[in-house]
Amino acid sequence: MKIVGLITEYNPFHNGHLYHIEESRRITGADAVIIVMSGDYIQRGAPAIMPKRLRAEMALKCGASAVFELPVCYSTGSAEYFALGAVSLLDRLGIVDAICFGSECGDLPALKTLADILYEEPESYRTILKEHLKGGASFPAARQKALAHYTGREQLSDLLSDPNNILAIEYLKAIRKLNSTIEPYTIRRQGAGYHDSTLNPEYSSASAIRSLLAHSGSSLRTDHSGGTFEDNSFSGILATLEEQVPSCCLELLKDYHRVLYPVYPNDFSLILKYKLMDKSPEQLVDYQDVSGELANRICSRLDHFFNYQQFCELLKTRDITQTRINRALLHIMLGTKKDLVQEYIDNGYHFYARLLGIRKNCEKLLSLISANSSIPLLARLSESENLTGPGAKMLRNDILASNLFMSVVTNKFKTAFRNEYRQGLLKI
Repeated sequence: MKIVGLITEYNPFHNGHLYHIEESRRITGADAVIIVMSGDYIQRGAPAIMPKRLRAEMALKCGASAVFELPVCYSTGSAEYFALGAVSLLDRLGIVDAICFGSECGDLPALKTLADILYEEPESYRTILKEHLKGGASFPAARQKALAHYTGREQLSDLLSDPNNILAIEYLKAIRKLNSTIEPYTIRRQGAGYHDSTLNPEYSSASAIRSLLAHSGSSLRTDHSGGTFEDNSFSGILATLEEQVPSCCLELLKDYHRVLYPVYPNDFSLILKYKLMDKSPEQLVDYQDVSGELANRICSRLDHFFNYQQFCELLKTRDITQTRINRALLHIMLGTKKDLVQEYIDNGYHFYARLLGIRKNCEKLLSLISANSSIPLLARLSESENLTGPGAKMLRNDILASNLFMSVVTNKFKTAFRNEYRQGLLKI
């Protein structure tokens, strides 16, 4: 039995994701598709637009065999941490033969060339990188310039301008770092770009779809950023989405609108402000992605906090990317500290594989995982009582993060709260 692993967010699920599942199965010859998916918070440093189980249900209905949750310390990390966390989870399951990821270029040899340089970091490359950093460039810009100089191939280094290429390179680095036998494949991203906020005829970006959902005319709307859509009735939005998302996902979007979604960063504004008011700069630097400069900037500007997104934008400087700031604030809100993440990494990255959902005709995968995995399979939280040390800490933080998300959801939409222990395993 051949199994391919996909690393995803599905925020929300759309036609491009369906293409990814189907094409990954085709080019690898896989019999099953295992998904590692971000939970309730995502890599760009924000809460997901809808809860993880709703997104997992969409994936299962569209052909995924099983969906596992990526722990929150990795799902909200930099591209390097995100990739290492996800690839290591697939690797430790012990049954994944291949990984297939999207990229803007679709050129695996070129991506491998860059991944090898960035993994090995030759001394001459490091010297050039330091010069660009001293010149005031942000790390992403300095890295791209250093690679152009080192390789003499500006077109090759330009691949680092695109977010999916960057993640693809990090997946390849992670495979090398972990000495994994998983075979990498890439497929070219179809349709709109990652950050494109306008709809394309067939394959639109998740950003564009989120922007459309933000313009539902709902009195509960807290996100006024995004594309150029006019306010519309929700029925009109669903009609627009008919060509953008699979029909089964459209039904879920209809059924759970203003019940479980849409959720925006600004819905967490008071929670974040409370967390920031309680911390000094010396305490803030303990959190992942928070530098001394950013910690001082946070505290000096706290009186100008109006809402979550506005404060993220207020903190931006030439030297710190917006996404880095978004992630730093999310780490503070969720309590993700540097020493805790390092403890996880030092002890093997993962201590359990948390299953969110599975297709009923794929349940034999559970037996395969149980027989081959180097970490315990958690289909229910009641099975976690034997976890100790860093594993217990990781799960506790994941549960707290999810309960916080669902608390915001239920407060916003006035629905009944169900904590993580009462959430069952999805079976489609």
